[in-house]
Amino acid sequence: MALIDKIFGRKKTLSELNRQELRREEILLEKNRDRLFRKIEQISVDKQKIFQQGASQKSPELRKALALQFEMKSQEQLMASRELNLRSKELMTVSRLRMIKENSEKGKVLGRLNLTDKDVAKISQWIEDDAVSQEMYAQRLDSILDLGEQADRDALAGTQLKEAGTEIMNIWNEMDRGAIRQDEGFAEADKAVRRRSGAAEKDM
Repeated sequence: MALIDKIFGRKKTLSELNRQELRREEILLEKNRDRLFRKIEQISVDKQKIFQQGASQKSPELRKALALQFEMKSQEQLMASRELNLRSKELMTVSRLRMIKENSEKGKVLGRLNLTDKDVAKISQWIEDDAVSQEMYAQRLDSILDLGEQADRDALAGTQLKEAGTEIMNIWNEMDRGAIRQDEGFAEADKAVRRRSGAAEKDM
């Protein structure tokens, strides 16, 4: 279950959580964000290894398999990046609300602004209204999961490389002829996968 689901799943709404509860959610979101950072970094390392393996192979069959693996890793990286973006927004929302409540409890005047209880109530309502509702949030998560499942089914069912995979094969062939250096080849391969993925998303 997503961390922010725990907020929506309680009897309390997001704006009703006290600052201690908000801080706990903030810590959990920070840990989840850091985990995604590490995951994306590891995928990048894995892609480098896969590309180097493909560059050293001469067998078209092995290169085809590695090109498909490179493409799937890139899709995994894009999905993790989307999740990281979502977690970052959740963290910003929780952190902002926690700071507002802390300042309200302390009764501090920040700068030239006189922050009253009435102001905090209004600002909290604005944040709550701007936040994703439980139903919309669940629908978006379901959409992402459905897309992931469909992508997995397509990858397992498909026996031919996609356009991005074909481009990776062509880049390796160019490297064999010495037309492209290895560092340039990886950059071109990664760019090709991202370009094809972006075009596919626009067609959806």
